[in-house]
Amino acid sequence: MSITMGMFNPNVHNISSPLDYTYSAINLFPSTKRMRFQERKTIKTEDAVAARLAVDKAAGRRGVARQRDNKMVTMSMSSSSVVADEAEKPVMALDLSALVTVRRPLKSNIQHMIRHWFGSNHDHSNRGVVLQLVSTETEPESTKPKLSYEAVLDWSKDLKLRSADQKSTYQVKFMVDSKFGMPGAITVSNRYEEEFYLDSVNIEGGVQQADGSPKRIFFSTKDLECHLIEYTTDIHNDIGNPDEGVEFSRPILGGHKNPYPRRCRTGRPPTSTDEKIESSLNESTAFYVPRDGEFEESKTQALELGKLKGILRHIIPTLTTISGDNKVFEWSSDKIGLFKDTSSPEPLNKVQEFLRFGRPKLLCRLRFSPPVSKLNPSIYGSQESALKEEHITGHLNGMSVQQALEENKLFILDYHDIFLPFLDQINAFDDQKAYGTRTILFLTSMGTLKPIAIELSSSATNSVSPSKQVLTPPVDATTNWLWQLGKVHVCSNDACVHQLVHHWLRTHACMEPFIIAAHRQLSVMHPIYKLLSPHMRYTLKINAMARQFLINAGGIIESDFSAGRYSMEISCAAYRDWWHFDLQGLPADLIRRGMAIPDSTQVHGIRLLVEDYPYATDGLLIWSAMETLVRTYVDYYYHDASVVHCDTELQAWYNESINVGHGDLHHASWWPKLSTPDDLISILTTMIWVSSAQHAALNYGQYPYGGYVPNRPPHMRRLLPQEHDPEYAAFIRDPQKYFPSSLPGLFEATKYMAIIDILSTHSPDEVYIGGRKDLSTWSADTIEQRNADLNLRNRCGAGVSPYQLLMPSSEPGITCRGVPNSISI
Repeated sequence: MSITMGMFNPNVHNISSPLDYTYSAINLFPSTKRMRFQERKTIKTEDAVAARLAVDKAAGRRGVARQRDNKMVTMSMSSSSVVADEAEKPVMALDLSALVTVRRPLKSNIQHMIRHWFGSNHDHSNRGVVLQLVSTETEPESTKPKLSYEAVLDWSKDLKLRSADQKSTYQVKFMVDSKFGMPGAITVSNRYEEEFYLDSVNIEGGVQQADGSPKRIFFSTKDLECHLIEYTTDIHNDIGNPDEGVEFSRPILGGHKNPYPRRCRTGRPPTSTDEKIESSLNESTAFYVPRDGEFEESKTQALELGKLKGILRHIIPTLTTISGDNKVFEWSSDKIGLFKDTSSPEPLNKVQEFLRFGRPKLLCRLRFSPPVSKLNPSIYGSQESALKEEHITGHLNGMSVQQALEENKLFILDYHDIFLPFLDQINAFDDQKAYGTRTILFLTSMGTLKPIAIELSSSATNSVSPSKQVLTPPVDATTNWLWQLGKVHVCSNDACVHQLVHHWLRTHACMEPFIIAAHRQLSVMHPIYKLLSPHMRYTLKINAMARQFLINAGGIIESDFSAGRYSMEISCAAYRDWWHFDLQGLPADLIRRGMAIPDSTQVHGIRLLVEDYPYATDGLLIWSAMETLVRTYVDYYYHDASVVHCDTELQAWYNESINVGHGDLHHASWWPKLSTPDDLISILTTMIWVSSAQHAALNYGQYPYGGYVPNRPPHMRRLLPQEHDPEYAAFIRDPQKYFPSSLPGLFEATKYMAIIDILSTHSPDEVYIGGRKDLSTWSADTIEQRNADLNLRNRCGAGVSPYQLLMPSSEPGITCRGVPNSISI
């Protein structure tokens, strides 16, 4: 039989069973009083007899307790039941040979070798990993489970240096009674000082199966430790921290009032101020994720190195701030010097970026003019835009507005409805100012997009500046500076929406419920689990870190981006009003935004209306390769609709993903049905696309494309000056000084640069789709040819960097290329 295990902590007693529903073993700690056992109907052992075992959900025996909210089952048992009865000698002893495969941390390997080389007098007599088999049969007289004799795994003499991901296999022998029955669990006690990962235990040998139905396994009752909490969902009630003061209170995300995807539960206690809010952890306390969701050692080291680099980069700006010089400084010298280590600054007029990073995910074709708001006019004023035909007619190369619309020449970046409901609160802060912006772009004959009009909207209640104003390309020096200020406000809107909606919400947050449900409902031997497993790697850990340091109250997102403390409310509104799972696949997304139309004659089934669209053209290569892979895989296991319908694990996974993980939107009519193999192919391809290529396109260009803050400031400190403003004269007198005073200060900018530097970095243990043999039909050759084509001006030309975000693989570091399998940063 073969049992899949998990991570074991030092000096800890554990029980692992083939009935576990996760990779991780079930941990049992001697200092506690209760443990958790996840009920499962599906067994992960390869043994046909053991596959008939299941935990009795209708437990009517004395000592059984149930906790409904986390589906925990605890069973009372005296402590003596885990000790073999020495008085009873086996009728005949059998030796069962077992191969135990483990992975040990690199640090542990090195320390062990040093102690040996330098003749350390370390006492190994009490070291080792103690293993003991627990039978599914019970002793006839005591009704206690039968136990094997203890087997000790000792690697103290193994001096081979291995990397953290290398496995070591050792042989141990279990001695059992000839009537021991079928092994149902293994107890594991780690007496070493370091944790290790128990990869598998393979047992060989004949064990007589007792007649009659198998008995239940009893687990001793222990207190629940936080790291023993199994995969289950919770609302986002861990963003705020009211114990620190009312200014750190935040709305709960999840529920009828604020719909939001569910997260992985941590089990932390509530705050003392509000019992509905989960308490925060201090920086020295580890936060919970299921143990098999933890980082590998190399990943942790890479993140620590990135943080150190960010701290060092941040020291001088911090000292400058302490000295009092943080308000205004020269961008041309100060920040370009900070930025040029990795990339070069992008000019504000670089129109290629509209089709390359960030903006391609919200760029839409303008279908009618002028654009119209969908907000309630009784609250937010007129739905009509201030943009008129006269603002744009002169910039259409002789076309009328109607002709440009009919020929698909006009496009729009519309952040109006996203920001307007929050502008009063945002602009109430001294150093955070924002508009709700709309930008009209014209598709030139060269295939590039040119901004021709910008609408800046503020709240109708704002009496300081007009609620709507329109900027057009400059005709003199004053309008040139106003045009530049208007464009950086658009870029500030874009940076905020990119991070909160497209990056965090669409990839990280919305994929988490599917991952939790997969771990809960799918056996690790289930074919769909095996298909999805590479695309779930590290995501829960990354999301937990984000809730702790990035999106939390007072965290990096709130302090750096224009939405401030209302950042997650903007994300929540986008989920409620805009997110549809059936539109997250690339072809469906392009069609929704009017960037493509269905066309069965085309290779990918759609025709792009902007031919030189790097994100879309390269993305469709990956989408097609993924769809082909998924179709081949699904067709092998699911021959017709009846197989899909009768797969109870598969149906349970999808139903839980919708009804629990996305429970606030479970009633939506747009959820795809899961009835046929084609349905399954579409759902899985969308999930794999979002977790890999979509996230890569959104994440790994953050520093190269957005690290130069004047080009894409995360927030602005000033609105545009109006003629009646006291500061208007200062703007006219010295616009070169006024412009940088509108941008983030030195401290904020360098902190932001340090963060996106870390987020844009590939770790050494990254696993890329380019390394997968099953995706070998797709290569980077086509992308490289496109990047060398001088006719494609959005990806080739003087000063234009090649578009490589969707190249299949990458070296470690900031490379602005490479598609990892999963959301791993």
